[in-house]
Amino acid sequence: MSNDINIKNKKAYYEYHILDKYIAGVQLLGTEIKSIRQSKANIGDAFCAFLNDGLYLRNMHIAEYSHGSFYNHEAKRDRKLLLTKRELGKLKVKGEEKGFTIIPLKIFINERGFAKVEIALAQGKKDFDKRESIKERDTKRELSRVLKF
Repeated sequence: MSNDINIKNKKAYYEYHILDKYIAGVQLLGTEIKSIRQSKANIGDAFCAFLNDGLYLRNMHIAEYSHGSFYNHEAKRDRKLLLTKRELGKLKVKGEEKGFTIIPLKIFINERGFAKVEIALAQGKKDFDKRESIKERDTKRELSRVLKF
């Protein structure tokens, strides 16, 4: 089984300070995992929220499976994340504080063939922080150019 599926949320590192990372399982339907294996998912606008009985991944788009019949899934439904009670407790306490949010960083398939989501407890960056990260990235790029010659 190929493990080269690696769908990333590139905006997350630019817009948030990443504080803690967790690996969570995802409760998926059959056609959803088939679409993820074809890399037809988007987590650019996705976020995590606590609903009545657990942590859910909201606003994640998984394209409909091309060979699916009328059993196909909804593209933007809420998907439950599978974490331990201790991890859920930590995330719930921290996530309710002002300024903190839980965001997905990447979706991948582990060695056993299960889809996993790397989520992070994050804090939003201010505009000057974003400018600082752009400056940092540019200096790294310039330094690598100089060292290459």
